[in-house]
Amino acid sequence: MAGRLIRIEDPADPRIAEFTAMRDRDLAGRGDRFVAEGRVVLQALLDAESGGRRFVLEKALILENRVEGLEDLLARMEQACPVYVAGRAVLDAAVGFAMHRGILAVGRHVPTDSFADFLAQMPDQALLVVACGIANHDNIGGIFRNAGVFGADGVVLDASCCDPLYRKAIRVSVGAALRVPFCRGGSIADLVSMLASAGFEVAGLSPQGAAQLADFQPGRRLALLAGTEGEGLPAEILTSVKTLRIEQAPGMDSLNVATASGIALWHAAARMGRTGGN
Repeated sequence: MAGRLIRIEDPADPRIAEFTAMRDRDLAGRGDRFVAEGRVVLQALLDAESGGRRFVLEKALILENRVEGLEDLLARMEQACPVYVAGRAVLDAAVGFAMHRGILAVGRHVPTDSFADFLAQMPDQALLVVACGIANHDNIGGIFRNAGVFGADGVVLDASCCDPLYRKAIRVSVGAALRVPFCRGGSIADLVSMLASAGFEVAGLSPQGAAQLADFQPGRRLALLAGTEGEGLPAEILTSVKTLRIEQAPGMDSLNVATASGIALWHAAARMGRTGGN
């Protein structure tokens, strides 16, 4: 196994250029390319690639003392891409900080051609989460994790959301950002209009929602809208869709958006027969 790995001795080696100064590069963005970090996330990337889920694994960089114990993943990686191995000093110097997990890969996302194409791939009974203006990578990662846990068919991001393939967002999602299909569209108003035309019931989560989530019975196709922290969903959107509120104790403003999405997805998934072995 070790004989097929490619040894890196110089942190400036151009073959691992995508991994250098990762913090700066994360801030600058990588287009359709992204860095996957850790065993669980790498497993998700490999599964997504082999399942044809619009991802390509391009290369991997492994800390030498992590090679033992990764035989199953290495066998799969070596069939798909170059796998580099380095010592601690070289890897940390290349990345720019102490890389404790010691498992990195570069992947490439191949998005669908359009939001209409994305919707056309949805099943007859479908559950989507639609994120509006979410700029925090922890929240985006949390929304994807919730979507994966409760069996959502996809996540939709408006143009103002942050990138779910940033390293931190993928890590917080525990790889769900690579498992749950997603699509980035235009304005939230355009997305809502297209969802309605595709037969989705659109429901916005808001502390001032007209109906209680606990009383809500979804139909066969549901899109749950979640807005940014503080401002929430735009007023013009709230007046155009069904609005749901999560009952809470008095004295607090609202739930964190990732938490609210998790509660709403749990409720909808249970009512739609997606959890509990139904």
